[in-house]
Amino acid sequence: MERRKFLKSAALSGAAVAAAGATASSFPTPALSQGRMEWKMVTTWPKNFPGLGTGAERLAQRITAMSDGRLTVKVFGAGELVPPFESFDAVSQGTAEMMHGASYYWQGKNKALAFFTAVPFGMVPDEHDAWIAFGGGQELWDDIYAQFGLKGFNAGSTGTQAAGWFRKELTGLEDLKGLKFRTVGLGAEVLRRLGVAVVALPGGEIFPALQSGAIDAGEWVGPWNDLAFGFYRICKYYYLPGPNEPGTALECTVNKAKYDALPKDLQEIIKVATDAEKCLVLAEFNAQNVKALDVLVNQHGVTAQPLPDEVMLAMGNAAGEVIGELVAAGGDVPKVWDSFSAFRKLSIRNTNLGQGGFFKARDLPYKY
Repeated sequence: MERRKFLKSAALSGAAVAAAGATASSFPTPALSQGRMEWKMVTTWPKNFPGLGTGAERLAQRITAMSDGRLTVKVFGAGELVPPFESFDAVSQGTAEMMHGASYYWQGKNKALAFFTAVPFGMVPDEHDAWIAFGGGQELWDDIYAQFGLKGFNAGSTGTQAAGWFRKELTGLEDLKGLKFRTVGLGAEVLRRLGVAVVALPGGEIFPALQSGAIDAGEWVGPWNDLAFGFYRICKYYYLPGPNEPGTALECTVNKAKYDALPKDLQEIIKVATDAEKCLVLAEFNAQNVKALDVLVNQHGVTAQPLPDEVMLAMGNAAGEVIGELVAAGGDVPKVWDSFSAFRKLSIRNTNLGQGGFFKARDLPYKY
């Protein structure tokens, strides 16, 4: 009996020493290992595409670093895990936990979603960001995305986009009739009203479609991205700005059930990380667009110019018709439009007196 007691005591002491050693070592405890998780982020952009793909990657790295690896985010470019335009369903259904894209891609799910990306003749980036964060936009967005089991975050902006690339110079409205043109969002319906044959394509399919003649012209983002895609090799007429997308916001959207199940600190990390990336993406686009436009014009012989006034005015009138019909159709659009349009009205006055007034002053013939 005494021998058995000794052996039992020795075994217990050994277990205690082993436990103490495990605590003091650098290896994670089983509880810590179980607390780590990896999320998949699907995107609508080509892998590491400038500004868009790299912004998604940088956001994933930021969340991983801020959480000290407790939440590791792995990015999948367009088509790697799911086709780009199936990202919404993948996250809604839980196939992936996150997506990086633009909410107007999903306006077929709910027409009001276009307002959280870009509205023709709507608001420029700082105005749009202000509406989302402080003008009631986020709350409206949350209500709509909750219908699909999603939670959306503003994750950046491309700035005011370009109107598009054309093989021939635009002289007026007649040049748009029957033109096969790649675009998306509410701007697509605006151009349809002007006789354009709209084709919706992911970014990676635009160049081959131009090359094959499947489309005659198209728009993507702006100088930086457009230079990377090489559109100047086919089209030499480049029109800026694009009134169809005056301030295009990006999104990082999360499966709501999985987000709600996270500890509060990880939820906050996702929010803060997207806020940080939102500012950085726009700054990067502004910096790179300046350089890219210079390359397009001075090295590749691109003619960069504004749309003819006749076209711009017709687009503005068509935009009013499109939005009016959306509001009349009901659903979530009227309440989103009421909020959006009220904030837009105040923003126009403030921006015209502030930045707009300064732009005029900066163009005066003074010496600088």
